[in-house]
Amino acid sequence: MNFGDTIAALSSGRPPAAVAIIRTSGPRANAAAQALAGPLPAPRQASLRTLRHPQTGAELDSALLLRFDAPLTATGEDIVEYQCHGGRAVVAAILDALTSLGLRQAEPGEFTRRALANGRIDLTEAEGLADLLESETESQRRAALALAGGTLSRQIDAWQSIVLDLSARAEAAIDYVGDEDETATDTSDLRAEALALAAELDHWLARPRAERLKDGIRVVVAGPPNAGKSSLVNALAGSDRAIVTDVAGTTRDSIEVPLAIDGVPIVLIDTAGLRETNDAVESFGIARARSEAARAEILLWLGNPAKAPAHPHLLLIAPKSDLGARGGDGASSVSALTGAGIPQLLGRLGVAATSLLPAEGDVALNQRQATAVAEAADLLRTAPTDLLLLAETLRSTRVAFDRLTGRAGVEDAIDALFTRFCLGK
Repeated sequence: MNFGDTIAALSSGRPPAAVAIIRTSGPRANAAAQALAGPLPAPRQASLRTLRHPQTGAELDSALLLRFDAPLTATGEDIVEYQCHGGRAVVAAILDALTSLGLRQAEPGEFTRRALANGRIDLTEAEGLADLLESETESQRRAALALAGGTLSRQIDAWQSIVLDLSARAEAAIDYVGDEDETATDTSDLRAEALALAAELDHWLARPRAERLKDGIRVVVAGPPNAGKSSLVNALAGSDRAIVTDVAGTTRDSIEVPLAIDGVPIVLIDTAGLRETNDAVESFGIARARSEAARAEILLWLGNPAKAPAHPHLLLIAPKSDLGARGGDGASSVSALTGAGIPQLLGRLGVAATSLLPAEGDVALNQRQATAVAEAADLLRTAPTDLLLLAETLRSTRVAFDRLTGRAGVEDAIDALFTRFCLGK
């Protein structure tokens, strides 16, 4: 990837469409636009232009042209956007004309990667943008928008400011304090503030992870055979996703059904009925069912409450209320056949799932971010009393924060991130 090149790509949805947006970025973006459209409009001023092929002079399309001059652009480079008609032939013709001028097709995520390389965004904001592009539920959208908008970046800047102040004071003590008692006092103050910051970082690490928002809360439906597990899964999903029969042991493997309840992502998992059996295939399904129940974040138990597995987020279900079954011991009485109790169960499930997600307004750390924050917290927590060693520990803490924002040592993470982006972004 050569950031000295000028790149071009379709930045809107795949044609055909009413309007398509073609974006170019790099040192030759303005010259290429001039070759297609003639004299350019003033920066940030849309102008309707006739686009012509620079070699043949053939008319390509009438398009709105917008010019954005570096460095205050999305990528930090000169950018020109063409808002043209969204037919496949139109888009192909304009891209062909740009290619004939020496521009190349952008790689996936290259516009955003250039923004990162040119300091327009940091790595956490790029991760937020990737999450925003992939968001499917309201909670995912809100969390991704906060991350892309720099909420975490601003918090990291505040942490860096504290560490920089501690570092400056440690260096000053090394240079100017000769009395051992004074040195000890300064070190004690510095370590106390380092420990306070470590405690704040620990508080952030205790929050639910972003992966729950992205992957969904795992909700496992478990119980004995013929308890109505598959019927309940279908009722909650609003469609026939699991096979339902009167034969015990029909479900022999776990079935995952992604859902959104009140904007909260969950993965509903149907499992094999739990019982003793000599059937080798069914035994395998039962073992998997026990494993799923053990790793469930919310467990829906259909069966005798006294036999329910111990679980911190257990919802007892009394199924088949149409046959006279009644809930007790706090169990939700439902009927997959008539739909009775299903809305109420969905409400309970939504509340339980929401309690496992970050509170609204909180930023959820992903695994990469949490690793860097944990490294910084560990360094601060174990800060030594020796001034020279303390100063080095604080320097290492700043490096950990730099890895968090992408300023140092994260090439592998950057490569992995931008494989998630589409062309033109």
